Amino acid sequence: MNKAETQYPAQSGSTFAKGIFIGGLLGAVAALLFAPKPGRELRSDLSDKMTTVTDKTKDYAAMVGAKTKDVASAVGGKATDLAKTVTVKTSDVAKTVAESKDKIASTAKQASEEVMEEAAKADKDVMNAARG
Repeated sequence: MNKAETQYPAQSGSTFAKGIFIGGLLGAVAALLFAPKPGRELRSDLSDKMTTVTDKTKDYAAMVGAKTKDVASAVGGKATDLAKTVTVKTSDVAKTVAESKDKIASTAKQASEEVMEEAAKADKDVMNAARG
């Protein structure tokens, strides 16, 4: 990629569509202004065109609002599902840690008891050997 492409990346298709839309509006206004019509008729045409543009703008705004609500709802649902999954996994990990802790404590206690028994046997053996 050369320096110009890095500094000025290609615009998306939506930007191009906006440019065509704005260019079309400017062309329509220019055509109306330069058309040989009386003032009253020209003002009426401009008013009609503005009403049409305003209505379309409101329609697009309503569509964008609806899409935004849909996306926000979907994201909210996914976030809720993710939070539930995290809660379940955290609970599972905590349960596993608790079970492991109990197993480790039991094993340590058992090993400690075995060491005490071996020490007691060794003590008896030493005492018997010392008497004997």
